[in-house]
Amino acid sequence: MTYDDQPHAVQPHDAQPHAVRPHRPAGRTDVPGVSRASRPSVRRRALAAAAVAGASALVLTGCGLQPAASFVPGAAPGSIQRIDDLPDDVHLTVTSKNFTEQLVLGKIAVLAAKAAGFDVTDETNVPGSVAVRELMTSHSADVTYEYTGTAWLTFMAHDQGIPDKTEQWQAVKDEDAGNGLTWLEPAPMNNTYAFAVRDEAVPELDDVQTLSDITKLPVDQRTFCVESEFNSRADGFKPMLEKYGLELGGSGEDGVPTSNVSILDTGTVYTATDRGKCNFGEVFTTDGRIKSLGLTVLEDDRGFFPAYNVAPVIDSATLEEYPQLRDVYDQISPALTDEVLQELNRQVDVEGREPADVAFDWMVDEGFITAP
Repeated sequence: MTYDDQPHAVQPHDAQPHAVRPHRPAGRTDVPGVSRASRPSVRRRALAAAAVAGASALVLTGCGLQPAASFVPGAAPGSIQRIDDLPDDVHLTVTSKNFTEQLVLGKIAVLAAKAAGFDVTDETNVPGSVAVRELMTSHSADVTYEYTGTAWLTFMAHDQGIPDKTEQWQAVKDEDAGNGLTWLEPAPMNNTYAFAVRDEAVPELDDVQTLSDITKLPVDQRTFCVESEFNSRADGFKPMLEKYGLELGGSGEDGVPTSNVSILDTGTVYTATDRGKCNFGEVFTTDGRIKSLGLTVLEDDRGFFPAYNVAPVIDSATLEEYPQLRDVYDQISPALTDEVLQELNRQVDVEGREPADVAFDWMVDEGFITAP
């Protein structure tokens, strides 16, 4: 079983050391505003989505897990109102990847569409970023939540991310318009790399709040826990230290001796940091364990890490036909902060709740939907 196949794994933005260009179906012209007539029929799109769902189920069954794609509670209008004059049988397909945060976001997208009056095919829980991307670029799905950094680095194959959140979103929005996909306003949540310190150690470390503050600490207090992939990335640990004027392996006052660095398996960094094996642990900013373990995320005050804000991505032809969808999802995005996703992810990963139930309760609490 691969890491991509774990439905409740914390794999926030599909960080990959090498970019992968998505396959483009033969004969397809990727232009914005592609007509509904030239797109796959509802039946063909449902069959394509069903094929992916079948593949997802096989992968999960092979891991001894149960597919969670089809379950979602009903939803009645709240602040999201039913779209006027919407045909009774109008159809929308929602997709997502198969890790915790994406499952929660996918169910939020499904519930919003249901409250707006759509008959929704729930194709969340698809294994891997590329498979979801192909559903969107082939116009077999209508809606997904995607990360700006993933689109820019993985799908669009750019060498470097853009730390400025607005600039990064605008860049992917402009480029994906040529693929017939529209990026709506991004959420505040930015699921990128970060370093965290256990709360109780902050006073002992001169009230450290930013990555720059680490440079002011004595060398023996600059201890780090990182996963092997981040340690070896061209945009990972060593260049991050250099951005902040520190030298990995250096022995001077600006050094971080290699003996100060613990290379750990993915997932163990959080507990090792919490237990004091190191002062600073590599984390992802919306991981639920940040809250449950009592960790404080340090500010990346020099803007080293790329932006991975999430935003709704909608098939441009679907949005042209139903422009009210923009208001539906634009209502939700401002409420999706790092702190909110930490809590929603925690409920799934720590408490063991179903992503659909977590999404439903949050949507009701926020007033976006009501129970039917």
